[in-house]
Amino acid sequence: MLQITKPIAFIDLETTGINLGTDRIVEIAIVKLLPDGTKNIKRKLLNPEMPIPKSSSDIHGITDDMVKDAPTFAQAAQELKQVLDDCDLAGYNSNRFDIPLLIEEFLRSGTDFDMKGRKLLDVQNVFHKMEQRTLSAAYKFYCNKALESAHSAEADAVATYEVLQAQIERYPEIGNTIDAINKFLGEEQVVDFARRFVMADGVEVFNFGKYKGQSVAEVLTKEPQYYDWMMRGDFPQQTKQKLTEIFTRTKLKGLKPA
Repeated sequence: MLQITKPIAFIDLETTGINLGTDRIVEIAIVKLLPDGTKNIKRKLLNPEMPIPKSSSDIHGITDDMVKDAPTFAQAAQELKQVLDDCDLAGYNSNRFDIPLLIEEFLRSGTDFDMKGRKLLDVQNVFHKMEQRTLSAAYKFYCNKALESAHSAEADAVATYEVLQAQIERYPEIGNTIDAINKFLGEEQVVDFARRFVMADGVEVFNFGKYKGQSVAEVLTKEPQYYDWMMRGDFPQQTKQKLTEIFTRTKLKGLKPA
């Protein structure tokens, strides 16, 4: 069994699309597991304040009509923050999509959602390291069950939690704590959740584009217009927030751009 010393929330989102900078959440499900084994489930439909593309509705079954009277994320932000405030976070592909998009929604709503001290566990990474398949296949493989209502946020979040429990039983070598599992996975140390920046030898480096692998601070010192280009670009708000932190810190250290 998974051993935890603080609550952990398994999160699954259904959205208008997959662009972290522009798409919105239409449904969120949270399976909150407490150290005493208590499990609480919260599911909420949200009005994304934009049309839901048919291609997305075809996947998760949520239409504009279903969310027209639902609260917006901004209206539900404080409620969701309270549910998640004391939790580590987990999900399926959550480190690359669900958590970054959730943080974007909190930022857009002006809600302070502190990520400091939280441990993040992406169950997909265990599965991909061991078996290389999808959530439905993982559920069948590990739990010997068919995933009914796939792409229902609640069904997916519950399935993700059950898959992790089965993985811990099947692979004792991965450990049964979040730290042990992440160490086994060799998770890279990311700076922003869109992974535009990562840590290398103790400094932030670009993880994309022509400066990939180069120090962010050094690039901004030599080419300050790159900061302006990124701030004007279609990058997630959290990426721009981290970029500004690095840029400001660089200037305070006296490395002012020429």
